[in-house]
Amino acid sequence: MRVLVVEDQRVLADRIAEGLRDQGMAVDIAYDGATALEMMAYTSFDVIVLDRGLPRVHGDAVCASVVAGPSTARILMLTAAAGVEDRVDGLNLGADDYLGKPFAFNELVARVHALARRSPSTPPTSGAVT
Repeated sequence: MRVLVVEDQRVLADRIAEGLRDQGMAVDIAYDGATALEMMAYTSFDVIVLDRGLPRVHGDAVCASVVAGPSTARILMLTAAAGVEDRVDGLNLGADDYLGKPFAFNELVARVHALARRSPSTPPTSGAVT
């Protein structure tokens, strides 16, 4: 499974990426929205863990671009904007899931796995019947 972590807080982004790699995932990091869009133009991701308050290109614009484009990546918004209206707005933008900060890492991992199971580009990991 290939994951893109888009988070401007470098320490947090690096810790998330390290933890997901420990779970056997291939993880790339973008520290701003513009870099994320550039990376998505050349690499196919199964799941994008996306902060909303990003520099250069806001996370909402990144989400809208993913939804409008050819990508089949699932989007997990991971953000401090975690009120009910924020969650509703994020989901209405096209995010597949929404997790507020602070968060439990094991919940993040479970949500990434759940989204990847629904991603058409992710091959089944076991028990697949064809």
